[in-house]
This record gives sequence, C-alpha cells and structure tokens, in this order.
Amino acid sequence: MVDYFTLGWGTMVGVGWLVVMWDWLLRGGVLGGVLGFAIGGALLLPIGYVYGQLVMAMPDAAGEVAYTAKVFPPAVSFATGWMMVLAYFIVCPWEAVAVGKIASYIFPALDSMELYRIGGQAVYLPRVVIGLGLTGLLTLLNYRGIRLSATFQNWTAFGTLALFVVFVACGVSKGSPRNFPPLFTHGIFVSILLVMQIVPYYMTGFESVAKAAEEASPQFRARGFSKAILMSIMVGILFYTIVIAAVGYVAPWRELTNEKFMTAVVFERAMGSRWIVSVILAAALLSLFKVFNGNFIASSRLLFAMGRRGLLDIRVAEIHPRNQTPSVAVICIGLATAVCMFLGDAILVPISEVGSIASAAGWLAACAAYFRMGPAPRERIVAAVGVLVGLLMILMKIVPGIPGHFSGYDWLALGAWSALGLGLSWRQRVVQAGGPAKEIHL
Repeated sequence: MVDYFTLGWGTMVGVGWLVVMWDWLLRGGVLGGVLGFAIGGALLLPIGYVYGQLVMAMPDAAGEVAYTAKVFPPAVSFATGWMMVLAYFIVCPWEAVAVGKIASYIFPALDSMELYRIGGQAVYLPRVVIGLGLTGLLTLLNYRGIRLSATFQNWTAFGTLALFVVFVACGVSKGSPRNFPPLFTHGIFVSILLVMQIVPYYMTGFESVAKAAEEASPQFRARGFSKAILMSIMVGILFYTIVIAAVGYVAPWRELTNEKFMTAVVFERAMGSRWIVSVILAAALLSLFKVFNGNFIASSRLLFAMGRRGLLDIRVAEIHPRNQTPSVAVICIGLATAVCMFLGDAILVPISEVGSIASAAGWLAACAAYFRMGPAPRERIVAAVGVLVGLLMILMKIVPGIPGHFSGYDWLALGAWSALGLGLSWRQRVVQAGGPAKEIHL
C-alpha cells in the first residue's frame, strides 16, 4: 500500500506551498486559506470513497475512461479521459518551470540571458535548460520502468514529509499569534471561496492510484487501493492547512507577499538564520520531483489507456518490448511538457485555475458513473454527493459574477485543449472508418 499512497499523495502535493503561497494568502488570508483547504479537501472524501470502490471493482489503467465507458456513450468516456489527461499533464510543465524558479533563488546568476517575456514575466535561458533537464530525466526514468519510478516516488515522498516536520517545528517555536491578522483578506465567505476554487488543482492526485492499479502485484489486497486514496486526501489536507497556518504564525505575512519565495523568507525572518531556508528548499525540490514524477506516471498511463481503447491513435498504446512501459505515451508527455515550459513563470497561476476545473470534471463523471452502476443505497448517496461536489466546483469557476471565475485567458486555454481533443477524436474515427486520414493535418 505504501507505493500507492506515495503515488497518490506524491502526485497531489508539489511546491505550490513555496512558489505561490502569496497567491493563497492574498486570496483568503491565513484563516481563509486554512478553512478553504480544509473544507475543500473534506469535500473530496466522498469522491475518494467512490474512487476506492471503482478501482477495487475495475482495476483498469484507464480510470475514469473505463468507469464512464461502462454506463455512458463513448463521447462521454473520451471527454472525461481527455479532461483528466489535462488535469495530470498540466502539472508537469508547472513543475518544470518551478524548478528553474527555485534554482534561481539559490543561484541568482541563473536569472540572466533573458530570451523573451510573456505576461510581463521574463523567460531566462538557464532556467529553461534546467527545466528541460529535469523533464528529460523523468522521461527516461518512466521510459525505463515503473519499479524504478515507484522507488524514486517513495524516497522523495517520505523525504519531503521528514523535512516538512523539521522546518515547521523549528519555525513555529519562534512565531507568535500576533502575526496571524488579517485572518481574511475579503469577507469571510468570499475569502474561503477564493481558496476553495484552487483546491481541486492542488489536491488532484489521489485518484492517480487507479492509473497504476493494473501494475499491482498479485498479492496486493484490493481494499488497499481505497485506504491509499483516503489516506492521500487526509494527509494532503493536513499538509496544506499546517503549512498555511505556520507561514501566518511565524512572521507578519502581509508585509512579505511581494517576496519571491514567501514561505522561505517568512521562516528565515523568524529564525534569523539561513539554514532553515536550505531545509525548506530541499523539501521543495524533493516535493517537486515526486509530484512531477507522479503526474507524469498518471498522465502517460491514461494516455496509453485511451489509445488502447481506440479513443486516440493506437500508436500511443505501444508497449516497449524490453522495459514493458507505455513508451510512446511517455515520450509524448515528455515532449509536450518540454514545449509548454517555454511559456515561463506566467503560466504558474493560470495553470492552477484551468487544472482545477479539469479535475472537477473528471471527478464528477466518475461519481456519476458509479451512481449509474446501481450500487447499494448508502453508496449511491455517497456517489450523489460526489456528483454534487464536482458540479459545484465547476460552477464556481465558470459562472460569471462569482469572485474568482474564469478569465479570458483561462477560457482560451481550456478551449484550445478541448479543440485539440475534438480534432484528435475526429481523426481517430476517420482512421477507424478507413477514411483518408492522410489528408487530415492537426
């Protein structure tokens, strides 16, 4: 079960707590941030329960694609899978960009050789090279085999937790409750809502357990899937709420929201020493590696599963004859990550917005599929709650007038992904029908 827990939790918790803590606190304040993640995370528990039941009944790498295909038309199955591919994949360029940002904090000379600017943010050549290097490493790791990737995931996950305990314990010993205000940056409801809107993105990952279910050993007990999923959610809630509360406790956070790495600066101010920054950055790098790797595993396995089911080009379902890995899908995710990371720091916050709605759409579809399968009455109620939660998470991002709703750029990104999916789906249908696929250019 350890491997599946580290995959679920490791895919969930990245470096948002270091890189964009300023955004979280400006959205809701300390208490608004804590309550936003606590409530948003708790709402995912019924969804996690549904996933646990589904993966026990259908241990299929296709995950949501397989669940929805059982009770819905193929179009629904494809749309669900395509949105979940986005939810996982979109984290990969986020982390590839973030590693360069963290490295430049350690070595300021990396912020040189500016290539161009996007959204007012400079893109530097040394950062791009570092991000491409990490992307290449993880692509190779996943190309070589799942066992090597799982071992890497375990070490980085538990290493992150250990370092987290160290820096939080040391920092809090120097803090004061006087640093908490303002508890909310807007009204209480709006503050919590603005934070809850990004929770789906930062807590996506627990359902990635399903994507590796086919690779479980014969001795693995099916109920372990459910335990790993629920444990991932609960540890994720604790991690996010504790780190937000700790940042608010150790120093007057409102004065530091313009700092490059607010979390590290806050703890450095509290301790009056640089060593704690080194611990935080080490934890962040381990966390970055594991979440990058976890989402790489999930997105490549889902892409492979969609190809295997004939929803995408059958070539993405190819298995490497020696490594027994979905080699083509792995290479596709690696190349796409490398291309997207050229957008630089400007993508960090918008990605969390688009990723949130993609995750919520997949969760809604999975819960709706379980509801349609006709489980026991109690489980149908849980599934209905999951559908409602997923629907509300989508509505609070797309309904105009709700604070924090989608911007024009968010709609553009989501529209582009949807158009790409429609194009690939249409092309595959033409190929399957024996039509002139060679005339189609995407």
